[in-house]
Amino acid sequence: MRTILFICTGNTCRSPMAEGIARHHLADREDDVFVASAGVAAFEGGSPSLETIRALESLDIRHEGCSTPLTGDMIRKASHVLCMTSSHQAAARAMVADDAEAQARIEPLDPNGDLPDPIGQGQHVYDALAARLMELIPERLDTLLKEDHA
Repeated sequence: MRTILFICTGNTCRSPMAEGIARHHLADREDDVFVASAGVAAFEGGSPSLETIRALESLDIRHEGCSTPLTGDMIRKASHVLCMTSSHQAAARAMVADDAEAQARIEPLDPNGDLPDPIGQGQHVYDALAARLMELIPERLDTLLKEDHA
């Protein structure tokens, strides 16, 4: 089974939103893919932000889960580690500094640049991020899964 792991800072805004959208996108497919998320500075067991939940609900996506701190073991077990920013990539790579193979699976979610943290900026910023992720994630996952089959 392949694992897609989304990474942000606290695992309460961007990465749980990405996780929910990815699960929604993959729900009707026969691909054997597990989707999860974690944060480089997350506390165990926190809830997604209310704005994140509302943004997902506006897309008819329900998110279940709580914040999880990123570990080197999670990175080593993942097929793809998709980070919201270059600083998240650097933090993830530092966790597996002795494992070149794991480091090679750490990449940006958006190849065109960082996805800024919406925290504290109002519902409209979360909604805009959700809309961006709804465009980006299906395209990104389809490309990655196609490469995995090649």
